[in-house]
Amino acid sequence: MRQVVSTEKAPAAVGPYSQAILVEPSAVVFTAGQVGINPKTGKMVEGGIQAETKQVLENLKAVLEAANSNLQNVIKCTVFLADINDFQAMNEVYKTYFPSNPPARSAVAVKQLPLNATIEIEAIALVAS
Repeated sequence: MRQVVSTEKAPAAVGPYSQAILVEPSAVVFTAGQVGINPKTGKMVEGGIQAETKQVLENLKAVLEAANSNLQNVIKCTVFLADINDFQAMNEVYKTYFPSNPPARSAVAVKQLPLNATIEIEAIALVAS
């Protein structure tokens, strides 16, 4: 159903992600981008990129669970950073949510994010059967 794809004919992953994920025909969920809003307070968390990354991934986890999925079923993430210099600090938190066989991933710097967030992440995941 979900198989990590790795080849020496392309550059190896330089962070906590897979080159690609092969998916057999199945139901998938595409999430909207999540930012670091605490759902209990409705306010952006404070503490910088790592605090925001943690909240973003907790929000993403909750959305996936609501769709009968989970972080282990994620096949692709896109990370949007307001400052590419936050890439390594984001990775430190990100890798704790995807400790083995992480999903394929893209990370891009953008000029600005909603609510002046420093990070936004969207995902594509398989739906549990």
